[in-house]
Amino acid sequence: MTIDKSWTQIRKRSNSTVFWQGLQSFLQMAKPHVNDRGFIRCPCNRCINNAQHQLEVLETHIHRFGFMSNYNDWIYHGENVYAASSSNVLHPNSGVHDRDEMFEVLEDILSNDAEVDQLGSQSSNVQYDDLFIALNSDLYLGVSSFSSLNFLVKLMHLKVMNKWTNKSFDELLKLLKLAFPKMDLVESHYEAKKLMTKMGLGYQSIHVCKNDCALFWNENSMSETCPVCFESRWKMQAGRRTGKNVPHKVLRYFPLAPRLKRLFATSKTAKLMRWHQSGKSTDDNVMRHPVDGRAWKDFDSKHTEFADDVRNVRLGLAADGKDMDVFLRPLIEELNELWENGIDTRDASNDRKVFKMRAALLWTVNDFPARSSLSGWSGQGYKACPTCNENTPSMRVIGKTAYFGHRRFLPSTHRWRSNLDFDGRTDRKRPPPRFSSIDIMDQLRRVKTTIPGKHPNYGGVKRKRGDDELNWRKKSIFYELPYWAEIDLLGTLMGDPHKSKDTDNARCDLQNLGIRSELHLYEDGNKLMKPAAEYTFSEANRKKFCRFVRSVKFPDDFAANLWKNVAQNDSRIVGLKSHDCHVIMQRLLPVGTVNVTDMVKAQDQLVIILCKLERIFPPAFFDIMIHLVLHLPEEAILGGPVFMRWMYPFERYLKRLKDYVRNAAKPEGSISEGYVVDEALTFCSRYFDDIETRFNRPDRNDDGIHRTMRLFVFESQCKPMGKQSQVYVEKNMRDRAEFYILNNSPEIETYLNQHKQELQLRGCLNPDKAHRNEFADWFFEKIYAMNRVHAPEVTHELLSLASKSNIFVSSYPACIVNGVRFVTHARDVRLKTQNSGVSVPGTENEMFYGQLQEILEFSYLNDFLVVLFKCKWFRCDSRRMVTENNITSINITSESYKDDQFILASQAQQVFYVEDSSRGPNWRVVQHVNHRSIWDITEDGMSDIDLLQDNSSSNFTLFVDLGNLPQINLQRNDGDVIPIVQPFTVVSQHVYETVSFLNDDDEEDVSEEDDETVEESADEETDEGNDAVDSEEDDDDHSRLSATTCRRYKANGARGSGTN
Repeated sequence: MTIDKSWTQIRKRSNSTVFWQGLQSFLQMAKPHVNDRGFIRCPCNRCINNAQHQLEVLETHIHRFGFMSNYNDWIYHGENVYAASSSNVLHPNSGVHDRDEMFEVLEDILSNDAEVDQLGSQSSNVQYDDLFIALNSDLYLGVSSFSSLNFLVKLMHLKVMNKWTNKSFDELLKLLKLAFPKMDLVESHYEAKKLMTKMGLGYQSIHVCKNDCALFWNENSMSETCPVCFESRWKMQAGRRTGKNVPHKVLRYFPLAPRLKRLFATSKTAKLMRWHQSGKSTDDNVMRHPVDGRAWKDFDSKHTEFADDVRNVRLGLAADGKDMDVFLRPLIEELNELWENGIDTRDASNDRKVFKMRAALLWTVNDFPARSSLSGWSGQGYKACPTCNENTPSMRVIGKTAYFGHRRFLPSTHRWRSNLDFDGRTDRKRPPPRFSSIDIMDQLRRVKTTIPGKHPNYGGVKRKRGDDELNWRKKSIFYELPYWAEIDLLGTLMGDPHKSKDTDNARCDLQNLGIRSELHLYEDGNKLMKPAAEYTFSEANRKKFCRFVRSVKFPDDFAANLWKNVAQNDSRIVGLKSHDCHVIMQRLLPVGTVNVTDMVKAQDQLVIILCKLERIFPPAFFDIMIHLVLHLPEEAILGGPVFMRWMYPFERYLKRLKDYVRNAAKPEGSISEGYVVDEALTFCSRYFDDIETRFNRPDRNDDGIHRTMRLFVFESQCKPMGKQSQVYVEKNMRDRAEFYILNNSPEIETYLNQHKQELQLRGCLNPDKAHRNEFADWFFEKIYAMNRVHAPEVTHELLSLASKSNIFVSSYPACIVNGVRFVTHARDVRLKTQNSGVSVPGTENEMFYGQLQEILEFSYLNDFLVVLFKCKWFRCDSRRMVTENNITSINITSESYKDDQFILASQAQQVFYVEDSSRGPNWRVVQHVNHRSIWDITEDGMSDIDLLQDNSSSNFTLFVDLGNLPQINLQRNDGDVIPIVQPFTVVSQHVYETVSFLNDDDEEDVSEEDDETVEESADEETDEGNDAVDSEEDDDDHSRLSATTCRRYKANGARGSGTN
């Protein structure tokens, strides 16, 4: 019987009776061949017999996506059943490309529509027709390993990864066409981009009024003029339109909902969307993720229905700009829809079941000026602080507003409250109260409604705020979200410290306040002179600091070389990027934690620090960015770790978006089109394993070694770098190295203990020394005796370990171990990076620090290898290693453990050293390194160390060590006096007679107390003899690292060879 299959070629399926009758006949023939669950292979153009569904789904799929063209023998649906039963006749993907990743890509793209498998959903599939044609087309006649679509996507991906130009891509396509005339490939990059765009999610083009008054959208979509300022929607010349209608401005809006749906519909990302539930910290005091922050927890407690489904999404908005409310209108309406009704979404991690996804906006991520624009609270004026609100401590100084007067945050009985050294007066004001959401909404009700836009007769009219409006410029569009008033706006506060605050006007401020007379300007003949201040560098110290920055060498792939930013004459530092500033603040000036307890401590200590700074610097130094530091600990408690909330990644991404510009006249359009293509390629690259993508690209320091051995020491492998040298190791050194290897093999612990017991039975006078000298030979004889009787315990690895190593050893100048690059010190001194610092933990949680001298690879029988590091270890006693305030300094002139220099390469932890100028030229500050993509996994599967900041509570006290401030003379003794050459007018005293702190509260009685409420650290004298520490060894070092102690990496650190 001949089966009519012509209906499968019909393309216009929606209104075809022939197609519908043929489909019903096919389903009737396939019905007896479903499995016990009622499933059968689906031959539609999307599933191509890879997926199994019920017959009702097959009917929908075939009608929607068409019947696969290469499935000519219906062996899985009733035709030629005998052939289908032979496993060697046909592959399940008969007639299609084996393991083409694009099948799964298109399946996830189409399943983004939650109704894709529901009957009656007959929406057009024309958008994907070209993709399916390319998917089912061979790249070249006779080549079935690549479909045309697969090859094109991977070629486009290579273009993006390697930053090929469009022209070079076109030239490559021409060359491929010339070399392979029958290749099914597009003609140009333009055609390739059009095809890639169909896999993206696109954007909406919305016209905007020329004055930014309104969008031509929704109810105004058909309007010809702006509903606010009545300006024409179109560009005009001489009062007339110019041919084609061209709008003045276009907003390109990328809808949020379909992008969230794709994250759930994609099998590669669906599980990650619920990580916050399974991966959050189990310790309420530790914050690893925003889910651990107070803002997230408070929101969940107020909206329990939303929090019940872990798949509901919390969002953060990164934005920068001014007067953006009009442009945010589509986003706000979509967020309201996602909050109130949600959208049907298919979850790939839960059998592609449909659920109702909701979303809420919890944070904004922006710098302070952008925060002012988004929130509506002005960041300028006397009340600039959004947290202190109307009680912001501020005063007017010459030419600016200074945010000065942090004594009000001290306890009311603190003795500094009555001190006149700050500004010549006492301070009895209470700390600013916290404003609740009800208070904020009450303030916003007093704000007058403003007209958006820049038209001079409408929104562009400047108005003066009333006193009852405080610093509110407007009511932010975010308050249209029903939950926004209940949450705190968070932002990353980023200052720009490149401008000096020690200006001539700042000195006049001190003179008019009547404080710090040693810093007042004075006349010298016809010149007005400015004395050098204690808080500024002298020329010699400035050059010294610049030389220090120039000398710092970071490990490979850790940070940029800062020496490039130091001027040739060592007079200044220029051109620092945001990441450079971050490294300087965190590594060279290290402070900060992300522990709730530490943040509470920091809140109190910051008040003390700011008050101390007020006694040093002039009021003009205290701009709003200095004041906002006071609120950073609270912000960290609300939002969690800062690396999820700061602007660095977004600012770096802006550079990438600018690279998309090809038409300088239309940069926004170029960026939008480039982003859509990049979005599609990024999505596809998640499925590629056979080419390098941004998701599987190896790290810069990838060693590529993942060997699993029965013996731990044989896992000590590395990727060698540089020239290999064969060196002869003297017997004494080789014996020490081999014993170290044996002593750090936990699998032979029984033999080690057995030999020690035999020595004790012999009555050996020095059992430790005898154990070191005799164990290797004893172990060799023991294992070979067991091997002769075929003992099952003797494996190839154990026999090789007992047979000792080759007398010749391979030596390398550098290597990569566990993703970390190590370089010998001899080579390191010639490089701009520093990769020779090593550390290893001891058995009592002590750390040993040193420098890598040699990288030695010992070879054993059967090609087993062990890599050892030979190191110079610094002495770590209390005189030569000092730890203060979480900063460890070590003297590098004193060497220890000269007879115990080896560690396994896999045991080494990298550190780098920075000159400690406060202790002398022979002292270095130890900096531990947390490398990217390397995690310290604890027993519960979570990381205790954050990649960017240490999460562990450190009891770290923030302080400024000023000693006894009332007795300090802040005038420098180096004699540097700066003449003021330009004309200058000294402001008279009466300017300040009417200036006072705003919002003064009634003074209250304060009892005088001399004791400070917060403990201050005292000055400590530096041991002048530390710089002259000799290199002789102390006898007590031997007790810290003996034969009975261990420094094993896996268990208790690494085990030494037992000599000193």
